[in-house]
Amino acid sequence: MLVVFVGRPGTGKTTLARMVSAELTAAHLRIDAIEAAIARSGLVRPSTSPVGYAVAHEIAASSLAAGSHVVVDAVSAVPEARAGWMALAALARTPLRVIEVQLSDPAEHRRRVEARKSDIAGLVVPTWAQVTALDYEPWDVARDGPRLLVSNDGTPADTMHQVRPYLTA
Repeated sequence: MLVVFVGRPGTGKTTLARMVSAELTAAHLRIDAIEAAIARSGLVRPSTSPVGYAVAHEIAASSLAAGSHVVVDAVSAVPEARAGWMALAALARTPLRVIEVQLSDPAEHRRRVEARKSDIAGLVVPTWAQVTALDYEPWDVARDGPRLLVSNDGTPADTMHQVRPYLTA
């Protein structure tokens, strides 16, 4: 199974992706980690390049081909990024479960973004201004495919009560 957590930075995608990865004994592909490694290499600036997503697709394809579940943690703000996950699942002939994570309270979202500390060498977490300026296109089921929309307003454990049934559906 390919599970993809999408949504704006600071909504809790990484926390939820880690929890699902542990429960499924799945590979966890975090775009932030991939892009930070690319940035440390000095080859390209990942923020201006789709290379992080391309690397994640290749690793995910290899992991799926080996029989592993894969959990991806990626903003996927634009339809092209979302289409890539759909194409990958189709090519791998594996179920795709997309979970869009949001926060319904902008003040809480801001608090979480401003409290974030980087846990990856070379990763600079976005500011609230950068998060709000991000061109995050609204989800369109006809274009972007089905997904579970969760509001991660409570604890991650609360949100997981919504996620688990979707993964087994």
